[in-house]
Amino acid sequence: MSDLQFLIIGITLFISFGFSLIINKLLLRFSTNLGMRNLKKRDEIRWSSERKPALGGISFFICFLISVALIGIMPLEGTGMEPFNISLLGIAAASTLGFIIGLADDAYNTNPMVKLFGQVTCAFILIVTGVVLPVSSSESINVLFTIVWVIGMMNSINMLDNMDGVSTSISISIILGMITYEFYSGNINIIYTMILVGVMGGLLGFLVYNWSPSSIYMGDTGSMFLGVLLAGSSIWFIWNERDVYGGTFQVRQFVIPMIIFIVPLIDTITVTFRRLLKKQSPFVGGKDHITHHLVYLGLKEKTVAFILLAVSLTSIPLVICLKSIEWTIITTILAYIYFIFLLAVMQVLYQKGAKRNSEKAPQTILKTPSKSNKTLKKVS
Repeated sequence: MSDLQFLIIGITLFISFGFSLIINKLLLRFSTNLGMRNLKKRDEIRWSSERKPALGGISFFICFLISVALIGIMPLEGTGMEPFNISLLGIAAASTLGFIIGLADDAYNTNPMVKLFGQVTCAFILIVTGVVLPVSSSESINVLFTIVWVIGMMNSINMLDNMDGVSTSISISIILGMITYEFYSGNINIIYTMILVGVMGGLLGFLVYNWSPSSIYMGDTGSMFLGVLLAGSSIWFIWNERDVYGGTFQVRQFVIPMIIFIVPLIDTITVTFRRLLKKQSPFVGGKDHITHHLVYLGLKEKTVAFILLAVSLTSIPLVICLKSIEWTIITTILAYIYFIFLLAVMQVLYQKGAKRNSEKAPQTILKTPSKSNKTLKKVS
């Protein structure tokens, strides 16, 4: 990467951050009624009962458009890259559709099946434009995994957006992890880097208003957009770590995505399996996420956000380590052990939080005197 290209990427980050601060400030000023979360929204449970505008995703999308527009001034001579290609257009189109799906859901509370159809459409846009997970020599398996990955990430980022600052900070960490892997791999794609840096600037600006206590939510508008963008970009950045001997299916290829997306994966796995065991829908909101149970343990919301961000940021030194040493089957096994260990730790904390929360419930009932008790007290 030349000095000029690096400078333009830095300018993109600065412009996106500035625009995000201004846009979210304006959205807060003019959103007395616009985009406010309806507390009576069907089948939705929010951690905070306070009404706040859910318009943050608009700032992400605008910063995304700004970064795409700035690609035109990026000097690409000698890089062999084209300013715009079919794959980039596919990611842009799928991300735009994700934004529209989220915007519609925030405005009209769309049917879950309609939302699912939109998510599948996002995946197919990526597939037909060549953005496909290369996990196997079988094209059918690749297509299936791509669909699952895109839908999974759209729902994971959405589900993680249940507490102030968590989804925003984790998304920033994921972008940093992908860019770190790209630089240490030596296969730098300036165009995709510029787009991710632009969106990261938008997220940083939004985080100023979204950190606990927040004044604005990203809403489905933001989480759906981020889910598609991160899923599509990760296919280019981090799903290409394969052994030289090839093979139909490799476990090594899942290591880098598993580490970089570790927080949303652990949260989604935990919530999905626990809800299915209770015969509940994994697609309906609830206060049963890892974030909630850490608060049940007695931690403050800010502390929970810092803990999960710290866990996510460990992906960066781990990625550097994996790219700096000789990668063997032992390395792959250790990476999986690390993921399983963190998953197990979160399950223990989850159970302790659930137990403490259940113990508090009866106490709350006992401490609240009934109307009849108050009457008897007055009579006596």
